[in-house]
Amino acid sequence: MTEQVKDDLRERVAATLDMVRPSLQADGGDVELVDIVDGVVKVRLKGACHGCPMAAMTLQMGIERILRREVPEIQGVENVPDDEDG
Repeated sequence: MTEQVKDDLRERVAATLDMVRPSLQADGGDVELVDIVDGVVKVRLKGACHGCPMAAMTLQMGIERILRREVPEIQGVENVPDDEDG
């Protein structure tokens, strides 16, 4: 994958996360894009989302579903713990 393609993919993923962000922020949470590796988006759930029992459902049924719809190249989404980058 060329750098231009990677940059385009990252921009589209970031724009899609920006669409999701207001819903998360309304509940006191947020999401940070950490990396994209082999079609898997790595994010960090923050604020109220961090440690929330519903975080896994938010990640899979919310964030991943919307990302896969808006950016079809995405294969999945993983939450990255605070002490881990990419």
